[in-house]
Amino acid sequence: MGTDTVLSVMMLVVIALIIGAIMLLRRGGRTKQAMLMLLLAAITAGNLAIWLIPVDSGKSLVNAAPN
Repeated sequence: MGTDTVLSVMMLVVIALIIGAIMLLRRGGRTKQAMLMLLLAAITAGNLAIWLIPVDSGKSLVNAAPN
């Protein structure tokens, strides 16, 4: 499985977690689980940002990492 595939799946997970958390919050009740889902989505998005935002050399960590 390539790095691009893993990053794409992580982005889909972030979107799914946000949508699921919003659905739980609208139904009421499971507020704790919904907030934990939003926290996990934020952590995963932060991890994606670390890998994808270019560093000083102009390369992102994905491109700079050895294969």
